[in-house]
Amino acid sequence: MARNGFIGQRVTRREDRRLLTGKGEFVDDLCLGAQAHLVIVRSPHAHARIVRIDVAEALSMPGVLAVLTANDLAQDEVGCLPITFELPSWQGSHSPGGIRAAGYPALAFERARFVGDAVAAVVAENANQARDASERVHVEYESLAAVSDCEGGVSPGAPQLWDEAPGNVGFEWEFGSECDVARAFASAERVVQARLVNNRVSAAPLETRADIGAYEPGTGRYTLFTGSQKPNSLRRQLAKSVFRVPQECIRVVIKDVGGGFGAKNPLYPEQVLVLWAAKRVGRPVKWVSSRGESFLSDVQGRDNVTLGAVALDGQGHFLGLRVSTLANLGAHLSGGGASSPTNNVRSLTGAYRIPYAHVRVRGVFTNTAPTDVYRGAGRPEAIYVIERLVDLAAHELNLSRDEIRRRNLIETQDLPYTTALGLSIDSGDFRANQDRALELADWANFPFRRREAAARGFLRGIGLATYVERCGAGPVETVNVRFTPNGRTIVLSGAMSNGQGHETAFAQYMADVLGVDIDAVEVRQGDTDLIENGNGTGGSWSIPLGTGALSEACHKVISKGVTIAARCLETMPSAIEFSDGLFHDRGSNRNISMREVIEASFDNGNDGAVDASELDSGGEFASANFTFPGGCHVAEVEVERDTGMVRILRYVISHDFGNVLNPSLLEGQVVGGVAQGIGQALFESCVYDAAAQPLAGSMMDYCLPRADDMPDIVFDLQPTPCPSNPGGFKGCGESGAAGAPPTVMNALANALSECGVLHLDMPATPERVWKAIRDAESHSLRADVLRAQPPCLLAAATSHPPGAAGVLAAAASSGDLVHRT
Repeated sequence: MARNGFIGQRVTRREDRRLLTGKGEFVDDLCLGAQAHLVIVRSPHAHARIVRIDVAEALSMPGVLAVLTANDLAQDEVGCLPITFELPSWQGSHSPGGIRAAGYPALAFERARFVGDAVAAVVAENANQARDASERVHVEYESLAAVSDCEGGVSPGAPQLWDEAPGNVGFEWEFGSECDVARAFASAERVVQARLVNNRVSAAPLETRADIGAYEPGTGRYTLFTGSQKPNSLRRQLAKSVFRVPQECIRVVIKDVGGGFGAKNPLYPEQVLVLWAAKRVGRPVKWVSSRGESFLSDVQGRDNVTLGAVALDGQGHFLGLRVSTLANLGAHLSGGGASSPTNNVRSLTGAYRIPYAHVRVRGVFTNTAPTDVYRGAGRPEAIYVIERLVDLAAHELNLSRDEIRRRNLIETQDLPYTTALGLSIDSGDFRANQDRALELADWANFPFRRREAAARGFLRGIGLATYVERCGAGPVETVNVRFTPNGRTIVLSGAMSNGQGHETAFAQYMADVLGVDIDAVEVRQGDTDLIENGNGTGGSWSIPLGTGALSEACHKVISKGVTIAARCLETMPSAIEFSDGLFHDRGSNRNISMREVIEASFDNGNDGAVDASELDSGGEFASANFTFPGGCHVAEVEVERDTGMVRILRYVISHDFGNVLNPSLLEGQVVGGVAQGIGQALFESCVYDAAAQPLAGSMMDYCLPRADDMPDIVFDLQPTPCPSNPGGFKGCGESGAAGAPPTVMNALANALSECGVLHLDMPATPERVWKAIRDAESHSLRADVLRAQPPCLLAAATSHPPGAAGVLAAAASSGDLVHRT
């Protein structure tokens, strides 16, 4: 059918006027009549037995309505938070024992297992009274040994968190052909391996989490007002696992959401507590997280340690990939906590022809905040691993970093290409993306810029990452399209915006396909009473799946509209065709607009009833395959030797997102993701000490990138239409976060290679960079001095005699440069 010119246009975001003028509706803006306030008493210990909780003094405080503990939860038979993600069971995968995890209670039973674990909940007339009373809840703890990192969690003698998970291993899972990989490695000319850390980060959305719970005694109905990405998922979990009531007894309402990035996917203890407390005290109950509380209680992201190895032949062609990952689950298994480490391991072979691959993942419990999906949900972790290994392989084989990629990239003539990990990549031109990015970044002339920087005393580096994502598919997405007598089009979407611009994108699509006035399209989402089905937002699927569902609904609308138009034009339906927003009578020059057909759709002979249009239609869509956005990022950095400060000078993206619905929305998503990826690479880390105490508990000690840390970004599109959805769209929401960390770290490693440093773990803070430079230069100085000594002196120095020779030999063996005057 003919289009109406909206797809591909930079339509201004319709949401922004409301949000920028303070008319948004976030949870903290809401006030239900006579609502009380809830404050949570959290454990200050990373691991401790709860000996006794004394609530008497707190209950006597002014305005206090209730002080609730785990015993009250048990008395009311409130269930634990469920696990919503099961380990993948793809052919060739193996998971002995499955997931080994205890339930995640809304309040800690017997033991607190991380700093911030909820121990008690105080409900009072207002937030200040609740906070005051929370300080009068006396909890006696018996401190226990704690562990904060996944390698320590599986070490002999580590403190055990759960009886259900011996050795703190919550699951073991592997995928791929171990035998084929072993043969590939045995035949290899070169094997390159590395230990790679994907650091733990906080999603840190602009809006902290907040919830309001209400309960109707007469109907037994709970209503939760919250900020989440998945309203219907929350509804199902609360009904089935927590309160064990029919699903119609739960309503979830989500209005505006100030960012999510995956951290607002899962069901949280606080969402359970406000609903349960509302029933207990007989009035609505509100909880709003402080920023400090967010750092303690929000699920966090990443936190993997990976041993990766790639086998190559003598010409630099990949023969096999072996990956073993320890994934930090935190103290409890969050609903989707097993997802990131396993569900996207198929991305590990990247955009390359790697014939064989084998992956092993172990999820490890530690005394830290639970982890769950964070922007990319495993794809950034996988892309970081393969792209760092490719750079290290290029160094090992003395190949340029662009050339080793070019020799191994999947070619367009190979498509569809089935990877060693079972993906069927159906579209893309990865070589063209890389060539275009290198051209825009002026890659060929980088040596001149490096020499100029060296003359000023700076180290300069350039790096790239060429990759493909697997995203934009999975669940069935649903939509309903309704019409009003005054010509408005209502889209009831099962997706859930948390900043992406769905109100604009879906209205733009409807205006294009149906020819309706874009300003007359209203997108509604986030109320489970209006939208009973839908999978919310995640996995970059909202546009590919949401427009697929809209396409089906629009086809139904047009089909019904043909009948109405024929009736209006007094002709046969077979004589009507639809294009450019008009129904045309092929036998004459007469036509009727979609707006007129909408109005006529209410004149259906039902005694003038106008409560429903004949055109109202629903649609659902499930993609037959994932979408495969692919691209190449190039970053150029400069490092100040004396301080370790890193500055990104240039950043180029050449990317294929298939057909583009709205370039402005697309660029906003990608650039925002790049900012988060740069944050992970250079600034952000949720640091815990050896006792599992969090050291980054505020914006004073958790370093988010600022505007002046961001480079100007050159953004270029090289689209190939996606064959797996009607619009030809590919997911875009997580690509920036996937491409930026390896790109920046590859550029930094290139800069530091001038000092002999080949790898540095994220985040590459000034201190870490400075120390790496210092250590490398110290080792170089030792080697130069030692090489200058007579052989007999070196032999004598090996026993560390006194004097200068002894100092140098001791330094060489200890790894530190020792100074003596």
